[in-house]
Formats: sequence, structure tokens, C-alpha cells
Amino acid sequence: MATASEVRKQFLDFFKSKAHKIVESAPIVVKNDPTLMFTNAGMNQFKDYFLGNKNAEETRVANTQKCLRVSGKHNDLEEVGVDTYHHTMFEMLGNWSFGDYFKEESIAWAWELLTEVYGLDKSRLYVTVFEGDPDDNLKADNEAVKIWEKYIKKDRILLFDKKDNFWEMGETGPCGPCSEIHMDLRPEADRNTVDGASLVNKDHDQVIELWNLVFMQYNRKADGTLVNLPSTHVDTGMGLERILRAVNGKHSNYDTDLFMDTIHKLEELSKKKYGEDEKIDIAFRVIADHVRAVSFAIADGQLPSNEKAGHVIRRILRRAIRYGYSFLGIEQPFICELIPGLASKFEATFPSLKAQEDFVKRVVEHEEHSFLQTLGNGLRIFDQYAARGEKTIDGKSAFELYDTFGFPKDLTDLVARERGMTVDSAGFEKELAIQRDRSRADAKKESGDWIVIREDEKEEFVGYDYLSTDVKLTRYREVKVKNKTKYHLVFNITPFYAESGGQVGDTGMVTGRNNGEKVEILDTQKENELIIQIADKLPEDKEQTFHAEVNGERRTNTAYNHSATHLLHAALKEVLGDHVNQKGSLVDPKHLRFDFSHFEKVKPEELERIETIVNQKIRASIPLLEERNVPYDEALNKGAMALFGEKYGDVVRVITFDPNYSVELCGGTHVANTAEIGSFKIKQETSVAAGVRRIEAITGARADQYVRDRLLKLEEIHALLGSPQDISKAIQSLMDNNAALKTELDKYQEKEVGQLKSSIISNKINKQGFEAITAKISLANAAQVKDLAYQIKNEVDPVFCALFADLEGKPNITVMISDSLVKERGLNAGQLVRDWAKKIKGGGGGQPFFAQAGGSDVSGLSEAEEEAKKYIESL
Repeated sequence: MATASEVRKQFLDFFKSKAHKIVESAPIVVKNDPTLMFTNAGMNQFKDYFLGNKNAEETRVANTQKCLRVSGKHNDLEEVGVDTYHHTMFEMLGNWSFGDYFKEESIAWAWELLTEVYGLDKSRLYVTVFEGDPDDNLKADNEAVKIWEKYIKKDRILLFDKKDNFWEMGETGPCGPCSEIHMDLRPEADRNTVDGASLVNKDHDQVIELWNLVFMQYNRKADGTLVNLPSTHVDTGMGLERILRAVNGKHSNYDTDLFMDTIHKLEELSKKKYGEDEKIDIAFRVIADHVRAVSFAIADGQLPSNEKAGHVIRRILRRAIRYGYSFLGIEQPFICELIPGLASKFEATFPSLKAQEDFVKRVVEHEEHSFLQTLGNGLRIFDQYAARGEKTIDGKSAFELYDTFGFPKDLTDLVARERGMTVDSAGFEKELAIQRDRSRADAKKESGDWIVIREDEKEEFVGYDYLSTDVKLTRYREVKVKNKTKYHLVFNITPFYAESGGQVGDTGMVTGRNNGEKVEILDTQKENELIIQIADKLPEDKEQTFHAEVNGERRTNTAYNHSATHLLHAALKEVLGDHVNQKGSLVDPKHLRFDFSHFEKVKPEELERIETIVNQKIRASIPLLEERNVPYDEALNKGAMALFGEKYGDVVRVITFDPNYSVELCGGTHVANTAEIGSFKIKQETSVAAGVRRIEAITGARADQYVRDRLLKLEEIHALLGSPQDISKAIQSLMDNNAALKTELDKYQEKEVGQLKSSIISNKINKQGFEAITAKISLANAAQVKDLAYQIKNEVDPVFCALFADLEGKPNITVMISDSLVKERGLNAGQLVRDWAKKIKGGGGGQPFFAQAGGSDVSGLSEAEEEAKKYIESL
């Protein structure tokens, strides 16, 4: 059986023989493209060539690209594992032409590789071609049809509409007709019964698309019209998983070595066999797919979180954990155990995972522990919903489980079925739609077409050497975000640094040389490699020369923090060890934030040593050595530190502060000498995620002021304590006295609560089947009220207790209900306090048996108590 390594190598060798340069995969996590969170196609790293923002140094390239498709237009997540040919992460084998060859060569080479190199059965292949579209005034791609007729019978050339055979980058931008190659992998008996041509593009799991050849020849404008591109391009993509399956004649993508090694390890961990039960098989496939996606995303710099890209990775990982929990019966972390085998398998092709194997494994294990606890909590919350006695879990509750508690909807369905209940799926979808609409509204962005003022091949950044220069406007566009209009400006040259590498973008001013008109630059961003200056107005005279000037003070302070970040990184490695690697950073004029891999809290003495080293390097007055356009391999040989998850070009910029201390690849702005930084002070060290710590620090005048403020505060404390000789001893004595007084106060309050409890219980009212208690009380805090409620519950059973407390001017409502009443009568303390809290202008919640609410209007307590009494009377 052909292996993935062999099939991948055959592809790359073939296109190398056709004069293509083989380039590395870009990271799976996208950094400088605001339209994407993840690389979802092989062409992403070449967008600037297609958009005309940058000229291609090589006109023919090929590679294998790590891709992830789980959201937006390419939302395949729920199909993954259920069918046999969808994936979250996949390898896209691709070849590209930038203004070089076009349809003739693309089709010829695709056919040659598939039929002669891979030896696919020609009788099983079909090709699709664009049939034209009258709305866009486009005719059928007869040119592609004629070329295909040289290689394949006419009845195997199928015409399809724009949905299937016209590829577009987005709502605007380069686009064109495409030609797909499909393969019928069904058994001969099935092929003899039903013609394969009738199953192409019908989502049949055995008649699948192998390769898409996109012929970019148009540009879609904001008004929907199409214009011809200045030159034509080719963009092809073939999933390694599918071609590997086809070469081996398998009926599933998962039946190849890409996944079976992981599946075999999973069999060992779960004590279950793959291929015996379809539900269990789906779980095997889901986990084998998802562990690959999550591992490479983490290795490329995206940690699981609750926001944006991090939320996507957490969602994928939790789906895998849940399938293991529900169908394989695994109730402890197990996905982390699959990572070593995966890292070894891909070491030759994507070495970053092997290099960070221990780090990735620890992050995943931490996430597994956390989510397994979430599943347990979710089941307890489900029990509370079920205790209402209703046969249906309403949509709002199902959505609350999903959105607030992280409990997957399909697991809610599963648990409900096991208990003879149903879930209001329509109500759930309604709540989900409301959330999605809200998210779309928040993220909505409308961009107009670029208006070209003058042609310019490339915008040149001169900001390393100049903070001001004369510039000309080359193009602009209007952008609306949340109904606010901004303008994107592009100049022929620019001193403004665009946000990247953790460093914020420059601000400043451009002034017209002809009329003196000023346009403030609010921010500078990158869109792929295009530097965009953002303003809230357009200059009236767009043809004139402008004088562009960066906010110098802001840039200088940012440079202090960026250079200090490099010194900090090196100090961390020196003190903590070589396992420390950067996992994220933020550098702005006010402070620096540095995330790094480390598996325990940094000790105070270690932080002190790190801070001392950085300040020693500052005082050493180390000059900056900046080297530009250094060949990448040469830079690494010099000892330059390259960051995981970053995509570097053939030539790089090297920033050195002492060749024996700090040498990094970096595109940011820096001080000319470390002495300019002045001083460095760590403010705090915290945890970001499993295996990732964060240091926040300040430099220069801000650091000096911070130290002065702390010393002044220390002097104030010293004076308040009576100016003792040993301030630490005086504070410890004060703390000891305070603890002793608190113990006495607790005893007094405990006695007070006990007396209050007796008084309240003596006024209980006997109802049919339970005791009812309502009381207005005054205590110090909500914890005391809670303690009182539990004491009453322990002495009176069954009981319905509602306490309305004045906590030194702050209202509190506490409801405690015996478990038997909750179960038998479907009572819910959480819902009751939410309703009654309106009387005190507040809110709250809790569990069916116990809940509390706070508010701002203590005068409403009496009215709330009356509501409670009426409710009790109705029971």
C-alpha cells in the first residue's frame, strides 16, 4: 500500500520536474489577513500575488499546505467522521502559476500525474467544466472542454453551474472558472448498475472530487461586476487524504496510514475495535481527524480559548473528547496520548509539531481535564432541568447548557433520549440563530472597491530609517464597520509601521504639500503584505504630494518595549531553560506583554533574577546590530531565533543585541542602543493556558514612575504603622491581631445567626406537606444568609424558606427548597429569585433547590416578601 509520504513526494517531485519551486507550508494559523482565522486553502499565502499587491519572485510554485476548514463558507465540522471524506485539517497539494502557464498545461499535467504517475484507472475518472452564467454574462468554458477532449471521452466531461465550477476568493477579488477531476471508487457491480456521471457533485461518498484546477482570469468588483485581470493565474488544490485513498483503492480516507496509525493507538486505549460498530467507528474517525487539527494549530501558535480562533480549536478538541466519552467510554484524558505518534509521523514534513511535542501534549491534557469536568457539571445541570418533571427540555435551557456551560447539544439529545425525554431543537436553533445574528452584526464589515489614483508595483516601507517623508496616494477605499465609515489609504512609500509581530501600528499625520490639508492616521494595519493607513476622512486633493509623519513619541516608547521584549526572551531562556519559547506578545507605547512556554509558575526569586538580567543588559549600552535581507538559512546558522507558527521568506531581518545573548528574526522597530530603554520593571506574572505563562512589564519613564509610586506607598504604610524599624514584622503582627479579632467576630456572628434561626423557625407555617418560612432579617453579608438557610433546611424538612435580608443597606433575597419539594412539585428556586429580584431592582439565580439575588433598592424587600407569601399560598 502506498504511504502518505510516498504520494506526497511523488506530487512534489513531479512539479519540480516541471520547473516549479517547492515552497514550505504557511502556518495553519493566519496572522496578517483580517478576512481569515485559519489557512483554508493552499492559495492563501499567495493572495497578494493574485490581488496585485506584490509581484511573484517565482512564477511557478508547488507545495503541500496545512489547511483547516471548520467555519464560515467551508463549515464541514459536523460532517467530519460521520462520512468518510470530510476533514477539519487536511493537506492541500497544489501547484500555482502567476502569469505563466494557464489551462493547457494545467490540464495536461494533472492528467499526466493522475494516470501515469499515480496510475489511476482512466475509466473511473470524470471532469467538470463551467457551463456559463447569464447573470454574469459569462459563456461556457469551451476552451477547457476542448483541451480535456484530448485526454478523456466527451461523455465524461460534465458541465456544471457557478455553484460548482466558478471559484471566488470572496465577495470581491480574483475569481474564475474551475475544472474539477472526480473519481468513481464504487465496486464494479455498483458502477454497472448506476452510471458514475449521474453521481458527480451529488455528495456520494464513493464518487468524490480529487483535484480542482482554478483558472483565475476575472476580478469581482464591489458592485458585483466582473473585469478581466491584467494577467491570468492558475491555482490548483488536491487533498492528500483523497488522492491517497484513490491510489490505494480504499473506500474511506481513514483507511490509509494517515489515520490508521492513530486509530490503532486509539483501539489500544479504548479496548474497542474499529470496523465492528458504525457508531464506534464514527467516534474513531472523529478523534483521529480532530487530534491532527488541534495539534498542528497549537504547534502553530493558536491555543484553545473562548475567543475567535481559540474558540474554534477548543470546539474541535471538545468534540473529540465528547465522542471518546460518549461512545468509547473513556472518562480520563486520552487524546494527549495520541500526540507522540502523530508528531513522529509528520516530523519530516512538518517538524514544528515534533519540536513542541511535550508542550502540545500538556496543553491538550489540561483541556481534557477541564472539559471532562465540564461534562460532569453539565450532567448535574441537566439533572436540575429534568427535576422539573417535564418531558421536554426547552430550547432556552438546552441553549444555556450549550452556551453557558459548554455542554454540547447532541450530548443533551443523547442524555434526554436515555431518560425518555426530548429536546426542543427548534427552540434551541432559534436561540442559536439569535446569537449568530448578533455576532454577525458585531463583525459586519463592508469594503468598497479600491480606487486607483496611480499605478505602483509595491508600497515600500521606509520607517526603519525615517519617521517622516513625502508620499503619494496610490489607492484608497471606503470601509464601513458597525455603521462607522473609515478610509483605507495606500501610499507609494510609507514611514508608518503596520501592526504585526505583536507590535501595534503607527499613528501620525499626512499633510498636503499643495493645500496644507491634514489627515490624521488613526492606525496602520497589514492586509496580507499590503500596508494600509486608516483615516476617518479623505484628502480633497488626492493627486498632490503629502508629507507623512509618524507620531515620534509613540513610536519611540513602542521601540523601548519591543527591544525590552527581546532582552526578556533571552533572560527567560537563561533563567528557566531552553524549553522557553515565545507564544505571543503585545508591544505598545505603554507596556509589553510576553507569553511563553513554561509549565509552572515562575518563582519570585526567578522573576527577580530575570528582571536583574534585563536591566544589566540595558545598563551595558549594547548597540543594535540590524541586518536586512539575510538569507533565511544563513540567519539560522548565525543562531537567530525563529518563532514557531511564523512564515518567513527567503530573506529575513535579523535583530541582534550582543551575538552571545539575543539574536532574533524580527520585523519590528527597535532602539539603537539598549541604554535608551532606561529601565525595565516586571508588573506581574500570570497563567494564560496550560503550559503558557505571561509576563507584563513596563520600561523607561513609566517604569521609573511605577517604582517611585511604590516607594511612596511604602513610606505611607511605614508612617501609618508608627514608623517601626522592621516594617514586615509590624505588618505580620497587625495581621495576627486581625485574625484573632476575626475569630472572635465569627463566634459572635455564629451565635447571632443561631438565635435568629431559632426565632425564624418558631414562626414557620405548616402547609399541606411542607413547612413554609418567610422572614425579613438584617445580617452582614450574603454568606451569612446562605449559612442560615442551610441551617434551617437541616432542621426543618420538607421546607420552603424565603429570606429577605438587609445587608447593611444592600438587599438580598435567598430561597431554599427541600429536594423532595423540587422533585415532587417541580419548584425552582433560581426562577423564583429571578422574578422576585425585580422588586429590588436586581437579579440573580442558582439551582432549583437554592438561589440568591441581589439588587440596588432595599426598600423593595417588603414587596418581594409579599410576592413570596402569595406564591406560597398558591402551592
